[in-house]
Amino acid sequence: MSIINLIKRIGAQNQYMVALCCLLFTALTCVAFSFNTNDNFDKLRQQVLIRNIGHEVLLQSGDSTSRVLPVTQPADNEYRLRFENEFTFQTDSLVKIVKRSLAKSNFSHNYIVNVLNCSNGQVIFGYAIFKNEQNNIIPCSGRKQPKSCYLISIKFEHAGFTAREGGYLLSGLPLIALLGFVILRSGKIQPPKINPDVIENKALVLGNTVFDFTNKLIITAGITTPLTAKENKLLLIFAQAPQAIIERNRLQKELWEDEGVIVGRSLDMFISKLRKKLEHDSSVHLVNIHGRGYRLEIAKQV
Repeated sequence: MSIINLIKRIGAQNQYMVALCCLLFTALTCVAFSFNTNDNFDKLRQQVLIRNIGHEVLLQSGDSTSRVLPVTQPADNEYRLRFENEFTFQTDSLVKIVKRSLAKSNFSHNYIVNVLNCSNGQVIFGYAIFKNEQNNIIPCSGRKQPKSCYLISIKFEHAGFTAREGGYLLSGLPLIALLGFVILRSGKIQPPKINPDVIENKALVLGNTVFDFTNKLIITAGITTPLTAKENKLLLIFAQAPQAIIERNRLQKELWEDEGVIVGRSLDMFISKLRKKLEHDSSVHLVNIHGRGYRLEIAKQV
């Protein structure tokens, strides 16, 4: 019996569960096919690639003799570079070195680089790169950092996601599309309604949007949009005081107080990016209050 006939016979009430099970089966199949006997070789290759980034950073600073210490991996999707001696670096050069080194690798296209002070762990410089370059966040460009002890953290959006594995996932898209077509044709299955009582303390309802600040997501009309850490923090500030004017100084302080450097234009950039991610909900607007700050306006539900 075909999947289509099976779904039709079970009935509209259980179609959603059947489709969910089929999608889960597809995902598990993709994971099974993505298993690679050369996994250890790939991991070693990735560590060598990360280590070479450290080598180029030292060369750029004029150091061709001191060692790059062994690469550590505090998490599956994070690598840390440590160095034998203190060094100085140019922020623009670091961005170019990392981008050039990762361009032909199997790492995720989305990653965050942080340069930390060895003694206190404070972030000296950091930036975020995305596959969609319009979302890139590179503050403090063009600045030379003083000579000191630094370690470099490179954190990827996904752990071990390669172009090869992506091919297997793409091969499952026809089946997923077929299931979606069957469900839409039935016309009887509606997306679940938002119930504020079950959201509790891990999400907020803003107009027609669910703001899941725990997982850094917003969900509008079934469309899930991820948020960066700063976008998530920014929206949470507004969500806790809707309709109220939030002063620019407060927003800047709360977003960048841990980094010690506040760039005025960065706030406007984050507001602009957040507006685009909220555009699916016409009842939610981030309004600029000239000379003061911003206000989150939420239209009343009819």
